[in-house]
Amino acid sequence: MTLTRALALLLALFLSAPVLAQPVDVRSPDGANVITFQLDWQGTPTYQVARRGEAVMAPSPILIDLDSGTLGYEFALTGSETASADTRYPIVAGRAAEGRDRYNQVTVHLQERKGARRKMDVVLRAYDSGVAFRSVIPVQPATSAALVRYERTGFYFPSSSKCWGFNVGKFGSSSEGEFDPVDVPRLREHNLFSLPFVCETGKAAFAIAEADLIDFAGMYLTGRGDGGPGLQLKLSPSLADFRVAVRTRVGSPIVTPWRVVMLGDRAGDLIGSTLITDLASPSRIADTSWIKPGLTAWDWWSGLRTTTADARKLIDFAAANGFPYSMIDEGWYAGAGGGGVRRPGVDIARWNDAIALDQLAGYARSKGVRLWLWMHWEALDEQMEEAFAFYEKLGIAGVKIDFMDRDDQWMVNWYAKVLASAARHHLMVDFHGAYPPRGLARTWPNFMTQEGVMGAEYNKWSRRVTATHNVMLAYTRGLIGPMDYTPGGFRNVAPDKFYPRFDLPFVQTTRAHGLALYVVFDSPLAAVSDTPDTYAASSAGFEFIKAVPTSWDETRFLAGAIGEYVAVARRKGRDWYIGVLNAGTKRKLVLPLDFLGGGSAEATLWTDGAAPDAVAKGVRTVSARDKLTLELAPTGGAAAILRGL
Repeated sequence: MTLTRALALLLALFLSAPVLAQPVDVRSPDGANVITFQLDWQGTPTYQVARRGEAVMAPSPILIDLDSGTLGYEFALTGSETASADTRYPIVAGRAAEGRDRYNQVTVHLQERKGARRKMDVVLRAYDSGVAFRSVIPVQPATSAALVRYERTGFYFPSSSKCWGFNVGKFGSSSEGEFDPVDVPRLREHNLFSLPFVCETGKAAFAIAEADLIDFAGMYLTGRGDGGPGLQLKLSPSLADFRVAVRTRVGSPIVTPWRVVMLGDRAGDLIGSTLITDLASPSRIADTSWIKPGLTAWDWWSGLRTTTADARKLIDFAAANGFPYSMIDEGWYAGAGGGGVRRPGVDIARWNDAIALDQLAGYARSKGVRLWLWMHWEALDEQMEEAFAFYEKLGIAGVKIDFMDRDDQWMVNWYAKVLASAARHHLMVDFHGAYPPRGLARTWPNFMTQEGVMGAEYNKWSRRVTATHNVMLAYTRGLIGPMDYTPGGFRNVAPDKFYPRFDLPFVQTTRAHGLALYVVFDSPLAAVSDTPDTYAASSAGFEFIKAVPTSWDETRFLAGAIGEYVAVARRKGRDWYIGVLNAGTKRKLVLPLDFLGGGSAEATLWTDGAAPDAVAKGVRTVSARDKLTLELAPTGGAAAILRGL
């Protein structure tokens, strides 16, 4: 045997056997976060995550099941490429005026050692605010794979972190429920968690999420199934075939969304993060000048009826208080009234006898107010272009679309279809009955807000929207995007006096807690949910709602602990707004004001009064050297405006 043939044989033997490849590290620009890629002894792609040298995610597999078999074994590393970026992009409406797409990246190229020798790339990014990775399966002649059946990528914990999650229980829901503490060692495969899943290690905090969900199925999390701490990814299945999650287009690669691990020293540090939008695809709307965030009056929550008279009353209320919008909810269009059920023969391009939509649109315009319209998604699907053209002609500002309650690939694509059509007709969009955000606000800036949260509407029929639930939302669902929570209830009572009622519902937090929701919760379209008569009869604190913005230039976490309390500051121009939410225990809180920088500010505070619906108001001059001392009642809170002098 010649030396050349012997070397060739040795090389062939080497390539045919899995080996533990050298790790590939991707470090964030600030050096704090590292995501490491490596092939394990089976040739399976794995990643692990560390923050400041401490393990956050243990080696976890990246596995995708195609119709031609599992992709994730017997791989060899065939090459890699590095890249980096540092660009800024405008956030038209959200928690900051701009995002910073600043990262380091490695793309690893993989190929199976035997069999079909299929190829796959894994793209890994490290940001100062977290890490992310996605899989890309190129079009290749060696396989006919056109279906993704499952994805079994892992999120394995190095130890039993302290975690919180929403066990939604099933695919295809409205994603409305509580985020509760999770006993990590007892995670099971039959658990099904919505996003995000939030943990604290003692030295770091992280949230598992998803970004840039385009032409793919939504992501859930289950127990690993092998008894180890951590989670495994599951995809929302197709309604047509439960064994299929994603159908690819002929001649197109399979590109997963970004699998995201948001990172910070404390869970509260994630509140101001723009990582989910940083990872999303760039804007598809060239001119965004017509997109305007703002407050809206609203009929449904308080029990007002869908009539011309009540709609005019709300338009007058909005105009008198400087709100740009008034929303007409369910029941306005011909054949409506089915709530969550689309009745046969409905027509969302015609209004019913109880409400003269054309007259109302003109009346609103004369008052400097524009209308939003609610509709069932199935009715919209049948008339989308016709209806949107009609609304544009009437001068409608936006649409609130309800009861999708799915995040399979078809519905994900339907969201994009709606947003594209709405953009052509200069309409903003609120997705109700929706899955949690994945960064759509960057790709489609006319996307204003979405539900996917158990919000204040539950006060109408349950006792579930507690002060503790509100605090938990700030550290969980609120991390990943806007929440159509619908605050503004002014019938505040103590929890032991609360009972559900459908019309004129109560809320079981203090008034100051309710005011703070407008700051703590991010929603560029925010409802002022109660009746004009209620605000007139009990107006304490209403001046704060009139003044609060719904889109921000900067967001900072000030203090807090998951499930106990949270304090957030947001800036608009030179002015800062503070929102503090307290759970069930009386608390004294001292907040430093060092974020003010130089100069001084006039601070107006709304704090808990002697009764749930009472507010103590005070004004003082402060500087960055000062501190705010707040006495928080159980289920209480505080709100403040600091105007630069």
